[in-house]
Amino acid sequence: MNRREFLRLAGLSALSGTAVFGPSCSPVANRNVSSSTPASKEIGDAAHFSLRIAPVKVELSPGQIVKTIGYNGSAPGPLLRVREGQQVTADVHNDSDVPELVHWHGLYVPSEVDGAMEEGTPMVPSGGSRQYSFVAQPSGTRWYHTHAFAGKDLQRSLYSGQFGFFYIQPKKNPGQYDQEVFIAAHQWNPEFVSMQDLRKGPPPDNGLEVMYRAASFNDKALGHGEPIRVKTGERVLFHLLNASATDDVRLALPGHSFNVIALDGNPIPIPRTVPVLVLAPAERVDAIVEMKQPGVWVFGSVEDDMRGIGMGVVIEYADQHGKPQWSKPPSSAWDYTVFGTSAAIPEPDQRFNLVFEKIPGGRGGFNRWTINGKSWPDVDPLVVRAGRRYRMVMENKSGDDHPIHLHRHTFEVTRIAGKTIAGIRKDTVNVPRRQSAEIDFPRMTQVSRSSTATCSSIWTSALWR
Repeated sequence: MNRREFLRLAGLSALSGTAVFGPSCSPVANRNVSSSTPASKEIGDAAHFSLRIAPVKVELSPGQIVKTIGYNGSAPGPLLRVREGQQVTADVHNDSDVPELVHWHGLYVPSEVDGAMEEGTPMVPSGGSRQYSFVAQPSGTRWYHTHAFAGKDLQRSLYSGQFGFFYIQPKKNPGQYDQEVFIAAHQWNPEFVSMQDLRKGPPPDNGLEVMYRAASFNDKALGHGEPIRVKTGERVLFHLLNASATDDVRLALPGHSFNVIALDGNPIPIPRTVPVLVLAPAERVDAIVEMKQPGVWVFGSVEDDMRGIGMGVVIEYADQHGKPQWSKPPSSAWDYTVFGTSAAIPEPDQRFNLVFEKIPGGRGGFNRWTINGKSWPDVDPLVVRAGRRYRMVMENKSGDDHPIHLHRHTFEVTRIAGKTIAGIRKDTVNVPRRQSAEIDFPRMTQVSRSSTATCSSIWTSALWR
């Protein structure tokens, strides 16, 4: 039994029923995520944003209120939308009681404004402010979020509501569509659970894990808020983000398919239509759905227990009424390789072999994760030179999938779970449990410290020289 299966079973005993649908039955309307405070203004060809980090209350459903930290009075924070190549200035004010910072995930920015203290970005002190300035690139669906270290505090980092979309409008339209919808999936109310308390489970020396009591699409649980309203024949472009701290999300819309056009904001070589989407933490998928099945439908997690705690939204066709319908999607495996090509991959100038392992923490303790036998900050840097092509060969010896993100760069996935591919550009890749993945950094030009990370906070550094 792996971690995901354990948490699913543990969650079944924690649920108190499924979502109840009312007249307004969706956690997100067919509009952009908004904020109670205006976030941006344009001055000439520059965009100026203001973000305020502060305590907020999120009403997932009547009587179900989450107290968390958000941006500009909301969680998620406001959609920040700019043009490719535009100069951006962001004023960040920290009204929380701890030092914070904002990471611009997937953007090509200098390390001093990347938003990671591991790369030298200064923290924003409690009660203080900091200004970030950079050029908006590359285009596509990016996002911003806290990069503070949570440790044992399940109220901090991405357990909180500090996340939001950062959309860089491409110079070329990504596809013909009638409507676009931004949806961030998130899990709330985390708590530590002991895997030894189940009759069946992993080895008895495994440490504490995190499970969640609530979930949502944006700021509403399934069954509450406004539905996404569509018309028959419309093409809807969904920008989807997994903003959860630890778990993959698997999403479906019964009777419909997703024509995937981009992964992590980067156009894919071969758009494909699939029945189910799978996003690891921090991953994004852009997909167009043709609305050809009139009715009222549930768009949400394929897992009954996860929909039951709120992960979903209602899709409502014009002139259609009644209880939202759900049906189990056809069985399908998520596979990056179907979106790539079989083109020849250039040989790298150098390879780095990285082995991920889990050191069990024992009953009541915390597991520890290592790369090549070491944990951050006691790790060896990977020394590289600008202009060369490098390959990371990552072997995951643990029983958990591991999302890997490289700050400030885009890489090419060249091999995963034994399959070779080309043309898939991402900034986050999910290395399957007990499998391997290979990613190439072709001719990189960033010339300062960069970092890779997994959702379990394993870090290593790449020193660009």
